[in-house]
Amino acid sequence: MVSPLMHDPTDHQRREAALACNARAWDRLATAQAALARPATDEAFDDPRRWLGSGGPTGRPWLPARLDGLELLCLAAGGGKHGPLYAAAGARVTVVDLSPAMLALDRQVAAERRLDLEIVQTSMDDLRMFATGRFDLVIHPVSTCYVPEVGSVFREVARVTRPGGRYVSQHKHPSSLQAGLAPGPGGRWELEHRADRREPLPPAPPSRLREPGTQEFLHGLSTLLGGICAAGFVIEDLCEPDHTRPGAEPGSFADRAAFLPPYLRILARRADSVAPRAAKLVVG
Repeated sequence: MVSPLMHDPTDHQRREAALACNARAWDRLATAQAALARPATDEAFDDPRRWLGSGGPTGRPWLPARLDGLELLCLAAGGGKHGPLYAAAGARVTVVDLSPAMLALDRQVAAERRLDLEIVQTSMDDLRMFATGRFDLVIHPVSTCYVPEVGSVFREVARVTRPGGRYVSQHKHPSSLQAGLAPGPGGRWELEHRADRREPLPPAPPSRLREPGTQEFLHGLSTLLGGICAAGFVIEDLCEPDHTRPGAEPGSFADRAAFLPPYLRILARRADSVAPRAAKLVVG
């Protein structure tokens, strides 16, 4: 049976294959306590609001001044870090993830810290179990690269976000995914993949840029930014987090980041009464 989220059987098969592969991969990463599957530290829990931050590089606040009592969705954010920290800061948190092992880390941390978390296993593009307009704030760490089609993700996020609610998301920068992981002749970073390719990227060795065993898809800026706007959000701010380091070794992650920012972070607000097609980009 074709998923209700997909009308084309080929798209449905591509989606199902990616979800199955990535659930297994993140189960393995969680079991191995990989870098992106490590629970929050005691230091972070000492001052969770400080760890979570509040603003972007322009100084515009990205998070509400107070989180107490807000309905907050941590989307594709299992691993025992984001959900527990937002709960410790006072929000009423729901954590969604595809990987049972990643969600097990959230249950473990919640039990240890006596935090109340709602934990749901589902894909980020299928939030049908949540009521329309339920959440005041959606926090979405890097994960859109793990689904072949992101428009349905943004539409689902828009549906469950209340009018005026905020959507804070981070993505692997498309130009970074387009480029090779090692410099070419003359130390140049060369683009190897076209944006918005329908097939997953070729497997790559483990690195800070690619997770082993996953299927990753390259979504261009038009797809990411345009998709968020088309779903009914107004983009209020965006940034490319700085991962450079003075004197970085040539070819290292920090050296590459000086030429190819690895991530793109976006602050968007759900339009109050604007039809999705009329939503727009407002930055600056």
